[in-house]
Amino acid sequence: MSAGLSLAHEPVVGVPHGKLAMWIFLASEIMFFSGFFGAFIVLRNSNLEMFSHSAAELNKWLALLNTAVLIGSSLTMALSILNLQRGNKKNFQLFLGLTIVCGFIFLIVKTIEYASKFNHVDEVFPHGIYPSSNVFFAFYFTMTGFHALHVICGLIPMIFMLSKSFTKEGYNKPVKVETLGLYWHFVDLVWIFLFPILYLIFPAHH
Repeated sequence: MSAGLSLAHEPVVGVPHGKLAMWIFLASEIMFFSGFFGAFIVLRNSNLEMFSHSAAELNKWLALLNTAVLIGSSLTMALSILNLQRGNKKNFQLFLGLTIVCGFIFLIVKTIEYASKFNHVDEVFPHGIYPSSNVFFAFYFTMTGFHALHVICGLIPMIFMLSKSFTKEGYNKPVKVETLGLYWHFVDLVWIFLFPILYLIFPAHH
């Protein structure tokens, strides 16, 4: 009877409940971002010239820097998980700390990029570039803004885990860190799609 009761509390699919919930959440997030990507592509195809000129206003080098930063953060996140599993507390703290630093670098660079848009003045955009400037920038600010929000939501539990690891009790919950790692890799993957769609794939002029 006790065995039956204990089995009732086990995850049916052999996956920890937290990790299963994360997979379900990420599936919904994939649909959310896919809707944005699909709408962007459809509208781009009907506004080729405007989208092309608007995309040319973006800073590809800052975006490339952020791409490298996020790819590096995926590596450091994986190494932090590996070291926690191996019981190497110092390396866990080191690599999780580096992941947090990468996240903040990404946000700082994105803030610089946004500021340059708000302060950009020319004949086409005499009052700066904002989400209301045109359809392209409405999508640009919405998609990158939501992505930046996801980065912030990933950094908050990371900071908690890192600070907890320096206490007397320490932090030894590999499954929770692995679950957060899934989320962080997803955030990085979304940017890998955003980067070429917004910055590199320019519609051809007629």
